[in-house]
Amino acid sequence: MARLGITPERLTRTAAELADEIGFDNLTLSAIARRLGVKDPSLYAHIRNARELKMRVALLALEELADAAGAALAGRAGKDALVAFANAYRDYAKAHPGRYTAAQFELDKEAALNSAAPRQSQMTRALLRAYNLPEPDETDAVRFLHSTFHGYVSLERVGGFSHTPRDADASWAYALDSLDFALRNRPTGPPADRLTG
Repeated sequence: MARLGITPERLTRTAAELADEIGFDNLTLSAIARRLGVKDPSLYAHIRNARELKMRVALLALEELADAAGAALAGRAGKDALVAFANAYRDYAKAHPGRYTAAQFELDKEAALNSAAPRQSQMTRALLRAYNLPEPDETDAVRFLHSTFHGYVSLERVGGFSHTPRDADASWAYALDSLDFALRNRPTGPPADRLTG
């Protein structure tokens, strides 16, 4: 029996939940229709195509991730803020693996500008203020943090650390200590001088 009351919001939320269960890459309109107890064509009253639905899940994931990071950062500064922000990122990826993958989905320019991604970037810059980074170092540091978090989380999700006895949480703490150290002790001078020594 078909479930009534399908809305774009309910459709997005159902797709996000299903993405966490089966993987964002395995998300199809047919699978969502089955979950909702409706026929595939009825979904098109609420979305244009599968890409739009995936984009909606991506936007939801970015919003949730930004909310989690914002809550974690409240009242914190310096290394404490860095660790809280990083842990919120990692915890979200663990709790919502499909949505985390969705957060990496390529959005069109307008959607990206109207998403929570700029808010995440602003929060990253806010936590970096304690490190007194001038530009372009601050921009480099934003990229440095996000690539470190994403790289660690991505490797951890596919079992990349399971072949050694070292606990992944201990290595995560080591990575965050190293990030804090690097930010507090950044080299000075133009980047070209740093490379040539």
